[in-house]
Amino acid sequence: MNDSYRHKGMRKNMLAELAQKGISDPVVLAAMDEVPRHLFLDLAFLEIAYENKAFPIGQGQTISHPYTVAYQTQALQIQKGEKVLEIGTGCGYQTSILAKLGAKVFSIERHRPLYLKTKTLLQKLGIRAKTFYGDGYAGLPSFAPFDKVIVTAAAPYIPEALIEQLKPGGIAVIPVGEGKKQIMNIITKHEDGRLNTVEGEDFSFVPMLQNKE
Repeated sequence: MNDSYRHKGMRKNMLAELAQKGISDPVVLAAMDEVPRHLFLDLAFLEIAYENKAFPIGQGQTISHPYTVAYQTQALQIQKGEKVLEIGTGCGYQTSILAKLGAKVFSIERHRPLYLKTKTLLQKLGIRAKTFYGDGYAGLPSFAPFDKVIVTAAAPYIPEALIEQLKPGGIAVIPVGEGKKQIMNIITKHEDGRLNTVEGEDFSFVPMLQNKE
C-alpha cells in the first residue's frame, strides 16, 4: 500500500487538471488528494494511474475517469455525516472519496467477485463504508432514507426505488442513457416530493445491470 512522493506529485498534477476543467470545490479536491488512485488499480497501470482515463478493474467494469468522479462528487454537495447510497461500488475509489468527505456510505455492487475484492481492499485502507452485494435498482430500503444517491453506471432510466429512498431535500446524481453517451441527471427532491432535474454534461459509463450474479 505504498504511496510514494512520485505518486503524490502525479496526484497534484491530476488535481490541477481537474481544476482547469471546472472542478472548483476545494473540499472535493482535497478528498481526491487524500485518496491514492493507484491503490485501486492493477500494477500494470501504476505509471498512468493519474491520467484522466478509465481503466479496467475486472468483471467487465472500469474505474471512472478522475473528472467523472470529481464531477459527480461535486454535484452531490456532500455534508459531513450525511447518509449516501452508492450504486456500483466497483473498485471502491468513488466510495473512498465519499468516505473522506465524511459521508456515511452504503454501497451496492452486483458482481460478487468485485464485491469481495473491494470489501477487503477498503478494510485494508481503513475506509469506513458499508458494502453490499445486491441489485442496485432496488437500493437498500432497510437503510433508507438517504441524504444523497449516486449511481456510477449508465442507467437506462431513473430507478423509482432510488428516488423513493431519497430524503426530501436530498440530491441524486445519475447518468441516464442506453447508448455510448449518458447525460448526467442531477435530481433534487423537494419537501413535497416534487423532483427538479437538471441535465449536466455527457459521460460514458458501463451499463447498470439488474439482478445479482
